Amino acid sequence: MDNGESAGPPSRPNAGPDGETGPAGDGDSKRRTHERDAASTDGRGREDDASTARGTSETARETGQRRLEALVRENRFTVAVVFPVVGAVMLVGSAEGVLPAPLAYNPLLILFGTLVMRSPLVVALLPTIDRRAVAFLGVLTGYTYAIELVGVRTGWPYGTFEYGIRLGPMLGGDVPLALPLFFVPLVLNATLLTLLVLRDRAARVGPRLLAAIAAIVAVDLVLDPGAVAIGFWEYVPPGDYYGVPRSNYWGWLLSGTVAVVLVDRAFDRAVLLERVRTCEFALDDLVSFVLLWGAINVLYGNWLAAGVAGLFCLGLVRTDRYDLAMLSTALPERWRGR
Repeated sequence: MDNGESAGPPSRPNAGPDGETGPAGDGDSKRRTHERDAASTDGRGREDDASTARGTSETARETGQRRLEALVRENRFTVAVVFPVVGAVMLVGSAEGVLPAPLAYNPLLILFGTLVMRSPLVVALLPTIDRRAVAFLGVLTGYTYAIELVGVRTGWPYGTFEYGIRLGPMLGGDVPLALPLFFVPLVLNATLLTLLVLRDRAARVGPRLLAAIAAIVAVDLVLDPGAVAIGFWEYVPPGDYYGVPRSNYWGWLLSGTVAVVLVDRAFDRAVLLERVRTCEFALDDLVSFVLLWGAINVLYGNWLAAGVAGLFCLGLVRTDRYDLAMLSTALPERWRGR
């Protein structure tokens, strides 16, 4: 008798997805869910760790940049004024035989002083350096060596000249290994000054490049007479412009044009202009240059060259960044602001 109940196949309560019943099916499902959650959590953890590492790296770079900028600001007067004045005295003393042999034309002192005076420019430009800038500046460095080596060995394009002293280790026995340290910042300074002086007109490629090329040639109107006067190098035969021949300036027009174009391509103009506008010490290296070589030209009576240095001073004053605030860095910190 079935007592009124229908017979049928036995039921399978709580069947799992694999056909297993009861607690076994539930256990497998929960285990797989836990594994998926754990994998997801681990992936998110690795992403968070990577993000944190990137953030830490960026913060460290920014912190390093702030510290460098603070160091430059605290020592602006020393770097931009004291170093070039002392350098001019020592170089003239070397040329006149006043300094003893260990100090006269000491290449380590020359390189150290140059590095210190270049430091504001380097610190100012660091935030603007990207892969493109590195690539173009690398090309400029190679070009600097090549054109100088050709010039020393063939007399083209500057005219026949030779170095009178060793400015540190020499490449191939003819060209200073530190040559890019001497030349490339001059091109950068000419470019930065042009951007600030031209202002909105710097947006046009033609005026910007022409002004920068004129500026770099004008730089050599100051540099070469002073360098010849103190025996850094000499031309054979000597030229009419304080011992410098006209051919040298045709050479600088050529090499300067190539260098200016490479620098112009190296940087994003808007980024570079914003940086130089907001970084008050970006042109301090040019101040050092004007004081060093302007003073040497004055001491040797190279008045036309000294006058060109004076024009650079006027251009720097026009940038509205050289005032008592810079002079105050010459005072001990406890006296500032009184």
